[in-house]
Amino acid sequence: MEEVGATEVQEERNGAVCPHFHHAIELIGKRWTGAIVGVLIERPMRYAELGKAIPGLSDRLLSERLRELEEEGLVEREVEAGTPVRVTYSLTEVGVELEPALRELKAWAKRWKKAA
Repeated sequence: MEEVGATEVQEERNGAVCPHFHHAIELIGKRWTGAIVGVLIERPMRYAELGKAIPGLSDRLLSERLRELEEEGLVEREVEAGTPVRVTYSLTEVGVELEPALRELKAWAKRWKKAA
């Protein structure tokens, strides 16, 4: 895990937003991204399974979000040769590390919506 530098600690003390936190929250907060990660926490899935597990998510956006998550190192794509070609998506070790945070966010969301 990357160590936090003295400049970043000083920025946080001055009330500045940590750039790493900002990047992470922008990535996970993108529409459908949290849902994709949440579903993949349960188990690896093929593309069509992901589409069925997340109602309302278009194929175009699913492809786009999976590509972004792969580029960021949270999701890995495994291609199985054959006809038809099968592609399975799973979380990387870094992606799996999000599980406790997403579990807490889900619990918070249930309390928040219940209170509203």
